[in-house]
Amino acid sequence: MDMSSLQGILVIVAPILLGFAIAWAMFHNKGSRREIQATEDATRRMYDQQDLDDKARDKGGVA
Repeated sequence: MDMSSLQGILVIVAPILLGFAIAWAMFHNKGSRREIQATEDATRRMYDQQDLDDKARDKGGVA
């Protein structure tokens, strides 16, 4: 096998392997249900606190 045929094989195989690696990483990068729920709960608490601060500021209070 000469170098040009090896290079040809690599030009075809390497992008396919890279695509599989990227797809695998994307599918395995998801958090668990518990982590996702904790993030959602923290976001909801942050929004609720911001809403309270905004209402206090609108009434002339200091938040």
